[in-house]
Amino acid sequence: MAITKIHPIKSTLKKAIDYIVDPAKTDDKLLVSSFGCAVETADLEFEKTRLLAMQKGNNLAHHLIQAFEPGEVSYAQAHEIGRQLADEILGGKYEYVIATHINKEHCHNHIIFCAVDFAEHKKYVSNRKSYAQIRRVSDRLCRENGLSVVTPGAERGKQYAEWDAQRKGTSYKQKLKIAIDRLIPISKGIDDLLRRLEAEGYEIKRGKYISFRAPGQARFTRAKTLGEAYTEEAIAERIKSKVILKTPKPERSGVSLLIDIETCIKAQQSAGYERWAKIENLKRAARTMVFLDQHGISHYTDLEQKITELQDNNEQTAAALKTAEHRLSDLALLIKHTATYKELKPLYSEYKKSRDKEKYLRGREREIILFEASARALKAAGVGDKLPDLAKLREEYSRLTEEKDRLYAEYGSLKKRMQEYDAVKQNIDSILSPNRGQEQDKAL
Repeated sequence: MAITKIHPIKSTLKKAIDYIVDPAKTDDKLLVSSFGCAVETADLEFEKTRLLAMQKGNNLAHHLIQAFEPGEVSYAQAHEIGRQLADEILGGKYEYVIATHINKEHCHNHIIFCAVDFAEHKKYVSNRKSYAQIRRVSDRLCRENGLSVVTPGAERGKQYAEWDAQRKGTSYKQKLKIAIDRLIPISKGIDDLLRRLEAEGYEIKRGKYISFRAPGQARFTRAKTLGEAYTEEAIAERIKSKVILKTPKPERSGVSLLIDIETCIKAQQSAGYERWAKIENLKRAARTMVFLDQHGISHYTDLEQKITELQDNNEQTAAALKTAEHRLSDLALLIKHTATYKELKPLYSEYKKSRDKEKYLRGREREIILFEASARALKAAGVGDKLPDLAKLREEYSRLTEEKDRLYAEYGSLKKRMQEYDAVKQNIDSILSPNRGQEQDKAL
């Protein structure tokens, strides 16, 4: 499991980078790496990138922290997961430095990235939407690496100490949530629920928000801080929903999965819901058959073949998209370092020719450092004495950006079609079950 949080850096960028790459915390800097910049000159390169932005904002950089559960991940694995997280959410367009700290019980990643991207010189917008993406990518990477994942919504804003207390069973919030969940099914309303909690020793405080305090707890806990399912309105609705059944709205269009009435708890508890589900299943089965007719699918093997074709197209599009993204990242770096090299080459030539180099450096040290960093980066990229043509690089970047956008649209369309065909196949399997094996070659 990884807990994430992000905050802006508005000053002392150099000090922040020095802090995260501290050798004592990063196994003598073995767990430090960077992208688009050198660790030693990252603050200067961030500054130069920001100077090129039309709207740079007040942030110098952003500091993302990704903390793992103690003992769940190795140091090297944590660093790799952090690097993959940075690469995906930043799209190969932002310079960043990543360091994995191992000086505490829980190892954690510090990722500091520039507030402006070096490809199009646009500022990074940090908001709920961008953080939700960070959360999703981090959770997916944890799953892919066999790590546990925080339940969406339940852990929002949680500090490590609170999460650790919950893990050990000592969290007041967790015990309160368990008590509320236990009492909701037997409560007639929210007032009845509060009376039951008081009977169990909880102190209740009513005001703009309902607050609770358990025996021995120092401060009151507001219901809304427990999560979206524990606001006063949500608790009242949860109590109400066990009495008044809310019939789900049918899909407006497309094919929906058949409802498994045999395993549906609502169907077992309510005869009315069971009747609705049976009628709804007939409608969904009819829409499934209409879909097959509209797409010229008359045999089960035809359906399987179509799904296989879609999967192949999806994999090919995903591969092409990945190739385009890698090339765009490489181009952005080439453009950045080539432009810096060309801009500062005359000044560096004067520096090399100067008799008193120390005197020449005064007031120009920043530019000399940036030039040498770009020269090293170009050499590492295999660029020889002849620099790439900047105009051609930018033209290729623009063309490839359009191609990437087209591939994204195609990938999204294929994914939607695959979901639709998958729903059709599952419905057909349910209709043909339990004799699907014998019926595969028959007409649908």
